[in-house]
Amino acid sequence: MKLLEGKVALITGATRGIGKKIAEMYAEQGAKVAFTYAGSVDKAQALEAALSSVTQIKGYQSDASDYDAAQKLIDDVMEEFGKIDILINNAGITRDNLLLRMSKEDWDQVMRINLDSVFNLTKAVIKPMMKAKSGSIINMTSVVGISGNPGQSNYAASKAGVIGFTKSIALELGSRNIRCNAVAPGFTETEMTADLDEKTLQAWRDRIPMKRAGQTKDVANACIFLGSEMSSYITGQTLNVDGGMLT
Repeated sequence: MKLLEGKVALITGATRGIGKKIAEMYAEQGAKVAFTYAGSVDKAQALEAALSSVTQIKGYQSDASDYDAAQKLIDDVMEEFGKIDILINNAGITRDNLLLRMSKEDWDQVMRINLDSVFNLTKAVIKPMMKAKSGSIINMTSVVGISGNPGQSNYAASKAGVIGFTKSIALELGSRNIRCNAVAPGFTETEMTADLDEKTLQAWRDRIPMKRAGQTKDVANACIFLGSEMSSYITGQTLNVDGGMLT
């Protein structure tokens, strides 16, 4: 039996990178997939077309950082799929700069999309999960949220906030059989890293005990574990997927 057979998963920001791989691998494991995207209609339609022969899938153009839009999204997914077993808060951005040069707008935008969105969607989804007396919420954080990183004070703060939020929600909802965990990727090869030169890439690899960058499938595998019954007694945890980078 597939690990996610019969489950419905909502994944934010799933038209590229880690989110896309999670959607693909969740479908392979039997989950029905609802996903969000910000602006790329073509990529959303391509993902639907690619996976529609494997599972029920539907994309929703939605801004998770908008409180009312998040509630409408949950309502729409519930109407279409009938339930939400797994929420993966994956949508996020970077606006890197040293604090001395960082604008208030760049700080606010990162906080809004990386942290407010997690609050908005988690708050909206817990009502149907509480009614079902079951659910798994997976929040995408980062090793930077644990270690910090020069030039990423806004990103690091938002991702550290996600970890604190995750622990708190796990404590609040554990008695309702709703689990909340975080996944912290390390240096992972995505479209965002494709423009880096080989020297920079190698410098990152040299910092990692396993001497390679992470792949999107490495992160997706962690999300499969946390979304499945294999992790039914795990909540409030942050799973580092970083090749030993923070060891």
